[in-house]
Amino acid sequence: MKTKAEVMYSTMNPWRLFFVVALPGMISMFTMSIYSIVEGAFIGQVLGEGAFAAVNIAFPLVMINFSLADLIGVGASAPISIALGKGDHKTANNIFSCSVVMIFISSIIMGSIMFFAAEPLARLMGANDVLLETSVKYLRTYALTSPLTTIFFAMDNYLRISGYIKTSMFINISLNAMTIGLLTVFLLVVEMDVVGSALATSISMCICSVIAMIPFIRRKALLQFVKPKFNKAMFKEIAACGSPVFLSNIAGRLTSILLNISLMTLGVAALGEGGGTTAVAAYAVLMYSSDIGQPLVYGISDSMSPAIGYNYGAEQYDRVKRIAKCVFVGSCTVSVITTAIMFFFAHPVVSIFANAEDVRLVELSTHAIRIFCLAYIFRWISIASQSFLSAIEKPFMATVLAVATVLVFPVIILGAFWNMGLDGIWLNMLGTSVLSGILSVWLLMRIGREIKRKEKQKQN
Repeated sequence: MKTKAEVMYSTMNPWRLFFVVALPGMISMFTMSIYSIVEGAFIGQVLGEGAFAAVNIAFPLVMINFSLADLIGVGASAPISIALGKGDHKTANNIFSCSVVMIFISSIIMGSIMFFAAEPLARLMGANDVLLETSVKYLRTYALTSPLTTIFFAMDNYLRISGYIKTSMFINISLNAMTIGLLTVFLLVVEMDVVGSALATSISMCICSVIAMIPFIRRKALLQFVKPKFNKAMFKEIAACGSPVFLSNIAGRLTSILLNISLMTLGVAALGEGGGTTAVAAYAVLMYSSDIGQPLVYGISDSMSPAIGYNYGAEQYDRVKRIAKCVFVGSCTVSVITTAIMFFFAHPVVSIFANAEDVRLVELSTHAIRIFCLAYIFRWISIASQSFLSAIEKPFMATVLAVATVLVFPVIILGAFWNMGLDGIWLNMLGTSVLSGILSVWLLMRIGREIKRKEKQKQN
C-alpha cells in the first residue's frame, strides 16, 4: 500500500503538486536567505568593511566542509526516490541509513582538518595579514560544530522525500529565526566579532539537525533507520549522483579563491591603497544580495526533485515532463522578478550591507550590482537543469554542467575580460550564465530524445 507521500508524487496534478511541495520549499529557502541577508547586514553595518572581506575569504572553506555532506546527502536522495518509485523500500531505507553514518564520519574528519589547518587554508584563499586572524577565527568556529551542522541539509532532503513538506518548512523557519535572535545577542548585546556570527549559525543548525531527526528516530517517517549494510555498488551510486553538487561546490570554491585573488589585485589597480579589501567587500555584497532571489530557484528545484525521481523510477515519463515544466516556468518567473528588483533598487539593496560611511564601497557595489544582476535572467536555466538531471540519475551530464558553470566558464571569462578591470569581474556571472544556459538546453534536448525512446519502448 502506498503512503500519503507516494500517492501525492504519483497522482496529484503537477501544478497543484508544485504549490504543495515547491511553495514550502521556496518559503524555507527564503527564510534562509533572510538570515543570510541579516547576517550580511550585521557584519557590514556593525563590524565594518574589513570583517566583511574576511568572512568572504573564509566562507568558501566553510562551504567546502558542507559540500562533502552534500555529496552524500544529495547523492543518496536520487536513488532513494527512484527506489521508492519502484516500491523497493528495503533498498531506500538502507541507502538512507548508510548515508547518515557516512555524513557523520566525514564531517568529523573535515572539521578536524579545517580547525588545525585554518591559518594556511585562509592564506591560500587570499587572506593578507590584516584579514588573516579574523578569517581563521570564523573558520575554526564552524569547524568545531561540523558533525551536527553538516547533516542538517541532508536530513531536510529526507524529510521532503518522506512527505514532511510542512515540517521541513517550519524547521527551516525556526532555524533562521533562532539564528537571527542569536546574531542580535552575540553581535549587539555581547559585542562579539565574526565568531558571534559563526556561532549563531552553528548553534541553530545543531539544534535543528536534532529536531529533523526525530520523525526518523520515532519511526514515523516513510524512510526508517535500519542496520546499515554498506556495499560497493551503493557507494558508487551515491558518489555518481552526488558528484554534480559536490564538484559544483568544490569548483565554485576554487573559482572563489581565484576571484578573491583577482579582486585584491584589480582593486588596488583601480582604487589605489586599500582597494583590494574594498573590491573583495563589494563582491561580498554581490554574494549576499544574490540571496534575495536565487535561493528561491534552488528551493523550487530541490523540492520537486523527489517527485521527478519517483515518477522516473515508476516509468511515468509524461508526468516527469509535466512536473519538470512547472519547475522551469516557476524558476524563470522568480529570476526575472529578482533581476528587476536588484537592477532598479540597487542602491537600497547595497545600503543593507554597506555602511553609508563607506562611500567608496557603496558606490562600487551599486555599480557592480546593476551589472551582476543581469545574470539571473539566464542563471535559472542551469540551476533547474542540473537538479533535473540529478533527479533522473544522469550524474555525468549533471556533473559536466555543474563544473562548466562554476569553474570552466568563469575561468575562461575571467581571462577574456581581464583587461576590463573590475567590470570584467562583475560581468563574469552574466557571461557564465549565458554559456551554461546554452549547454543546459543542449543536454535537455538529448534527454528529451532519450525519454521519447523509453516511452515508445513502454508502449510496445
